[in-house]
Amino acid sequence: MHIQIGLLGCGTVGGGVIELLHKRKQKIAELTGVQASIKKVLIRDLHKEREVLLDGETLTTDAEDILNDPDITIIIETIGGIEPARSLILQAIAQKKHVITANKDLIALHGSEIIEAAKEANVDVYYEAAVGGAIPLIRPLKESLTANVITEIKGIINGTTNFILSKMTATGADFTEVLDEAQQLGYAEADPSSDVDGLDAARKLTILSTIAFHTKVKLSDVRVTGIREVKADDVRYANELGYVIKLLATGTETDDTLSLCVAPTLIPKDHPLAHVSDAYNALYVRGDASGDLMFFGRGAGSLPTASAVLGDAIDVFRNLTHRVTGLQDSSYLSEKPVVPDKAAAQPFYLRFSVQDRTGVFAKIAGLFGEHDINMETVMQKRICDGSAEIIIITHEVVPTNIDRLRKALEQLESVIAVHLVMPVERA
Repeated sequence: MHIQIGLLGCGTVGGGVIELLHKRKQKIAELTGVQASIKKVLIRDLHKEREVLLDGETLTTDAEDILNDPDITIIIETIGGIEPARSLILQAIAQKKHVITANKDLIALHGSEIIEAAKEANVDVYYEAAVGGAIPLIRPLKESLTANVITEIKGIINGTTNFILSKMTATGADFTEVLDEAQQLGYAEADPSSDVDGLDAARKLTILSTIAFHTKVKLSDVRVTGIREVKADDVRYANELGYVIKLLATGTETDDTLSLCVAPTLIPKDHPLAHVSDAYNALYVRGDASGDLMFFGRGAGSLPTASAVLGDAIDVFRNLTHRVTGLQDSSYLSEKPVVPDKAAAQPFYLRFSVQDRTGVFAKIAGLFGEHDINMETVMQKRICDGSAEIIIITHEVVPTNIDRLRKALEQLESVIAVHLVMPVERA
């Protein structure tokens, strides 16, 4: 069987798909009995020089050349963003073409719409590459672990922020300095907002939580805090206290309610996630039958992401060979409320500066008592101009209580500024 593919986009991921398919044509044929080739590639500029070597693929700037080609059975979308990717994918589905996408933004925001359209058209939609690059995350949650009740997922799922925080930990440099280096090395975009403000991780958490907890999760359900406010001092204090700082995405289910959060988090040095450094990603999954599992690897890059895309393509090839679709019915998703008040209690780290005078700490301790929050660890660092910096790790407290405490501290006359509040992961 010969199957022809239309590729939308020929950037980092699209180029990787072309390169890897050239390398793996014979292996794919042996695994599936399918001779696969990319017939046409949608690009913006016909005259742009490209690193990938083309071998028989036709370049076009008109998506209709691909979508209306009856010989093209599968569409691979690597454009990214919402539009025109959403419209092109829906048009491809309407033309009865199977779709593979690496577009996390699109799946997080419009996944239900796309899956419903695919179900109606009886075609496949696969998106393993949307989260975690080469790391198999979506397929295990959809297939291997479905006999489990998953109660918690947590992970480092953004390589850019992990590179930045790892570099800050290793060198003692501040955020802005390391961000500049990350941009020069190509780890961070010219506009890094999606990564450093936590939105990229929140979109990935939306996708993973929908699958893991069998419910419809919206991006707006996720509490999101980025890493811009993490300073070199916080990294140093964390080290003194036996922790490292990571941008952690966490989803938990308790009594049929969800709590979803992306935030910089203190992680004990003996926790497996503490050792996930550089641009690597990892996801920790807790199932009632499987116990604790961790998936680890490169979360982005040309060939790692392309390997996930081609893995999806191989599934579609097999489905076509057996004349079936592998699409899972999204109508089985339930509606579970997301309730921040029911988020599991955990310790929190606070760093704030105060006027360095008698009686200030007593007032602060009184506020903690009023909000029923106990202190576990307290450090005080003297700084110039008659002020001091206080670092506190609390006992377990729910996020809404810590939010109220922060507001109360900010209103206290002797508190100069509350610099950072972040959760603390237990060993």
